[in-house]
Amino acid sequence: MSQQAYLSKEGHELTREEKKVLAGTLVGTTIEWYDFFIYAQAAGFVLAVLYFEPLGQENAALAQLVAWASIGISFLFRPLGAIFAGYLGDKFGRKLVLVITLMGMGGATVLIGLLPTYAAWGMAAPILLIVLRILQGLSAGGEWGGAALLSVEHAPRHKRGLFGMYPQIGVPLGMLLATVFMFGLNATLTEDQFLEWGWRVPFLFSFVLIVVGYLIRLKVEESPVFTEMKDRKKESSAPLKELVTTHKKYTFLAALIFAANNAAGYLVIAFFASYGASALGMSRTETLIASLIGGVGWFIFTMLGGWISDRIGRVRTFQIGYGIIIIWAVPMWFLLDTASLPLFALAIFILTIGLGPSYGPQSALYAEMFPVSIRFSGVSIGYALGSIIGGAFAATIAQAILDATGKSWLIGVYIGGLAVVSFIAVSLVPKNLQGINLHDDSDREALEVGSVLNRK
Repeated sequence: MSQQAYLSKEGHELTREEKKVLAGTLVGTTIEWYDFFIYAQAAGFVLAVLYFEPLGQENAALAQLVAWASIGISFLFRPLGAIFAGYLGDKFGRKLVLVITLMGMGGATVLIGLLPTYAAWGMAAPILLIVLRILQGLSAGGEWGGAALLSVEHAPRHKRGLFGMYPQIGVPLGMLLATVFMFGLNATLTEDQFLEWGWRVPFLFSFVLIVVGYLIRLKVEESPVFTEMKDRKKESSAPLKELVTTHKKYTFLAALIFAANNAAGYLVIAFFASYGASALGMSRTETLIASLIGGVGWFIFTMLGGWISDRIGRVRTFQIGYGIIIIWAVPMWFLLDTASLPLFALAIFILTIGLGPSYGPQSALYAEMFPVSIRFSGVSIGYALGSIIGGAFAATIAQAILDATGKSWLIGVYIGGLAVVSFIAVSLVPKNLQGINLHDDSDREALEVGSVLNRK
């Protein structure tokens, strides 16, 4: 597609293909993160008892820490998944990676739902659980980059934030779907039924979602940017090598930009519900209701963040989001600790006001940070590294802080500190990258030349 043809799309309404792309990225990421969040919620409620039983008999708090840590283990393998997916995505296209990651994530989720417990298989059960969790991490490492680029690279220049918002809202939608499932099971089953077999149902349901997502993604065409790059034979023979040698600054910034959002997000996804039930004595139903309210807030403000970034700028939108998180990270614990459902839910909802603006524009921001030949590798690896720094062990760290001090507000200090780091990192991204031509690197080269001349 030529520059002129690209610009001529600016005033057009969504085409049929664009609608398919947005639906494909939205449905796919929703399914992927449903799978991820089902595990996170199960880790908060049942995995310590069912799979880490020896530790539970000795020390229930230690067993819960290990259950939280099993979430983080998968994050350690995200960069490996991102490297592999980045190579495939930069070499063979975005669409192929999306299908592979969907099957990998969904297949692992279904197998977790079939996995016997420690009581039946002994040590083999937690070992296989970790193996399947690692497979989820490898799949998640490649999922987001493909979905983000497929949506942004189809977007008109002035609507990249809006288009890139679609894979982002898959996260709160996946959380809502997972939480609704858990809420329904909790409301209809006894505690014994839930522990015996009820918790497995959401994992097994993933098979249906895999089929739906696969059929939708098969209908989506390849990214026009990748197609044009391939036609011009510009595909990189070693994108990872080029990434780490010439674009390590933006890869490092991308990781730090995501860290705080991912850490705070995993508190909303899993830790708050477990904390309310185990530390505050709230019922599981109450904490799941609060999580649902948080998911709705996250969805709304992520949409707003993507949309508004096209108007006031991506960097400024991120700064607003992280500013809210910095201010609210400590005070929210005093509302949470009331153990009152309205105040507990309000605390989470206010946090999502900051989560949305610091997540909605991420797809567009990252796409504009990297040149076309290594874009998939850059956004995927930056995202994966950020998830390790931020969300991988956020729940584990939060639990450790609580166990060591008994002061929940110190968890807020931890989250607020990460948000300061992410605020600084996003502030270092040049604002003039917004609107850059994604089809080739002519605009980027001109900006680099201009920067050199200005320094002279």
